[in-house]
Amino acid sequence: MNQKIDVSFLSGDVVLDLKREDLLHPIISGNKFRKLKYTLAEVVGRSQKCMLTFGGAFSNHIAAVAAAGKLHKIHTIGIIRGEELTHVYKNNPTLRYAGEQGMELVFVSREQYALKDTPAFLTWLDDTYGDFYAVPEGGTNDLAIKGCTEILTPEDAQYDYICVCTGTGGTLAGIVCSLKEHQHAIGFSALKGTFQDEVVSKYTPKTNYTITDDYCFGGYAKVNTELIHFINTFKKEHGVGLDPVYTGKLLYGVFDLIKKDYFKKNSRILAVHTGGMQGVAGMNLSLKKKNLPQINI
Repeated sequence: MNQKIDVSFLSGDVVLDLKREDLLHPIISGNKFRKLKYTLAEVVGRSQKCMLTFGGAFSNHIAAVAAAGKLHKIHTIGIIRGEELTHVYKNNPTLRYAGEQGMELVFVSREQYALKDTPAFLTWLDDTYGDFYAVPEGGTNDLAIKGCTEILTPEDAQYDYICVCTGTGGTLAGIVCSLKEHQHAIGFSALKGTFQDEVVSKYTPKTNYTITDDYCFGGYAKVNTELIHFINTFKKEHGVGLDPVYTGKLLYGVFDLIKKDYFKKNSRILAVHTGGMQGVAGMNLSLKKKNLPQINI
């Protein structure tokens, strides 16, 4: 479903629609549904009994894997960054939810977490947890890219620009794989840097895309009152909730580029809502501690 977003107050020369991937599934929404679709099919096909993955305290990926595991009766293990969360994780909405879905939460220090891809750490996981199917942080692997190539439909060929938020780069890579020759994708990085280019170029030789970190607001999960105000105003005016880590920054950036006449005249723009709303409750707890405004859910 593509929803028209009125941007006439910014420019009368472009059209903006929002692809509501957040409505794909009542529990596992947006790009997490796309990324896990074929991975889950493989796990079920192998009759695998356990999935193990990695993530931070407010990870959409952790929540999605936990929910998917419960739906498919697969035991899930989450290696969580931050050992200080061990005894207080139930105060965290994302981790509490993952635990309620049956995920076994394993908390490691940030130093250990940084070594999660090393042979020694992987050997420790094998020795400790036995036979499991490993899913990388953020879910990006070959099967995830395959799922994300299905985000764009034949009807979306009418758009000139496809705008999407990007973290690990998997969703953007899948979209670039599906682009038509006349289309250009813009990846709005949720964190400093445009390293996602390495991921995209791994999966496709196409070069009709750009990655910008101009709207990361200082880094991953960093927000300010300006972004919160934008998210709340967007919800009020368009009836669509945005999260502060990904989609809020995406739409803020798209609006700003429209205002700056970045897009060619008479362009049709499609922004992709990748879900992630489960993280808002946790972010609001953090904002409250800092005496910052709350995000309207």
